Amino acid sequence: MSEIFWILGATVIVSLASFVGIFTFAMKEEKLLKILQFLVAFSAGTMMGGAFLNLLPEAADKFNDDSVYLAVVVSFAIFFLVEKFLHWRHCHKEHCEAHTFGYLNLLGDGLHNFIDGLIIAAAFMTDIRLGVIVTITVALHEIPQEIGDFGVLLYAGFKKWRAVALNFVAASTIILGGVAGYFLSFYAEKATMYLLSLAAGGFIYIAAADLLPELKKETVLRKSVLSFLIFFGGIIFMYLIKIFGGE
Repeated sequence: MSEIFWILGATVIVSLASFVGIFTFAMKEEKLLKILQFLVAFSAGTMMGGAFLNLLPEAADKFNDDSVYLAVVVSFAIFFLVEKFLHWRHCHKEHCEAHTFGYLNLLGDGLHNFIDGLIIAAAFMTDIRLGVIVTITVALHEIPQEIGDFGVLLYAGFKKWRAVALNFVAASTIILGGVAGYFLSFYAEKATMYLLSLAAGGFIYIAAADLLPELKKETVLRKSVLSFLIFFGGIIFMYLIKIFGGE
């Protein structure tokens, strides 16, 4: 029963990331883009590390079912299809052509956050430690994403505080996803396994197809090396959590 309180606490905290966009007004664009680059690098590392070092081993060990790996591949393909045909993309800069229509962005963001809630719930229902790891991973990715989405809403013509309110509403669907995932785990025997696989496939796809290509655009050698070190640091961070936060 305590899992529901962990899930609610985690999803509420992550939903508050939607307010991070407000602080971008106090920063110069050049400095903001530099910080975003490092956030994206660390986020990519934690997603790769979280998927391969935590989610996949946990799902395979707990369920002892080879279909876990098939589900990850299917999840990867689903994320590709959604991005390809529904223009569900994560933008990490102030202006993003894929988000020309503000309401479409809100719809996609709400769906994305609902699925994040399902994933967080599945992790906590498997193990509290895994739930904390997944929450950290999702939160680290939410920061650059929410900055981008906030900029998109302003670019689409929304007033500042209206953009803040609507962005928070879209972010709050993660709480609904968390509650849905909690109850789903009781009614579907293998729901948790497939949700963990969905998380792993999604993390791998976002890191490989979205975040890393952003880093590849950097042409300055010093910044490229630093981005790689931060990316690798994200992987090490997930490994250390696995080692020192063991059961």
